[in-house]
Amino acid sequence: MAKAPATTIKYNIYADVVIDGVVEKPDVVGAVFGQTEGLLGEDLELRELQKSGRIGRIEADIKAKGGKSTGKIIVPSSLDKIETAIIASAVESVDRVGPCRAEIKVTGVEDARFSRRRSLVERAKEILKKIMAEEIPDTQTIINEIRESVQIGEITNYKGLPAGPSLEESDSIIIVEGRADILNLLKYGIKNTIAVEGTNVPQAVIDLSKERTVTAFVDGDRGGDIILKELAQTANIDYVARAPKGTEVEELGKKESIMTLRKKIPLNQVRGLGAIAKPRDDTTVLLKELETVKGKMQMLSRTLLFLTGL
Repeated sequence: MAKAPATTIKYNIYADVVIDGVVEKPDVVGAVFGQTEGLLGEDLELRELQKSGRIGRIEADIKAKGGKSTGKIIVPSSLDKIETAIIASAVESVDRVGPCRAEIKVTGVEDARFSRRRSLVERAKEILKKIMAEEIPDTQTIINEIRESVQIGEITNYKGLPAGPSLEESDSIIIVEGRADILNLLKYGIKNTIAVEGTNVPQAVIDLSKERTVTAFVDGDRGGDIILKELAQTANIDYVARAPKGTEVEELGKKESIMTLRKKIPLNQVRGLGAIAKPRDDTTVLLKELETVKGKMQMLSRTLLFLTGL
């Protein structure tokens, strides 16, 4: 018995069936064929239509309970809509299955092509989403990815702490909270940074603060206050720069970062920190100033030698 290919099915006839007795699927399918035989003439004979593939395999899902059988029938059709409606009416005319009284009610005729179109649309959406997700990124995205990769590569390690690449050669340094802050500042060319990575100030930072001019660049929140107090008590901090209230250093843009650092203030002018700030050793301050002067003198000397040689 031929089965209509799924791609040629135009309509699906759906029907509910109630039978006064216990029957099985073959009984129901046989009743549909048997009781419609000769009813509609040779052109619409179900057996012949199925042999030619114009009617698909009739499916019946039957369950028996309490001496009755109920279920659903599906009849696939590749006929036109008028012929399909006639077949549906013929199926509904079946009133017995074997010796048992039966009632079949057509609940609907679905356009299988519409169903396939709907599936195609849903699948097309999925494919489009995948294409868009894998789409070649625009120029700006590529630039940002490369820049971030370079910045990550520029982060160095100073005695176990993340730091900017210019930390060790700079006379002045910036202490921040974490690695993300360093990464953000690197985007704007600020490379003389080191992160404390928490509220406990590492000894490496304390030692470094004795030799350099130090700016503490902290978040504008409660966490920033705690870190600043800890730094003030343990390290030699010269200046304080604080991100706008409720903002973290890692969130700042280029303009905000630079302006905030320019507006840094001496530690002793920060309200509430003057009394707890660790006092500067006068000798350390003098040595730092001498180092700065020495550097400027060396630069001036090299410039004079160059000009003399012209």
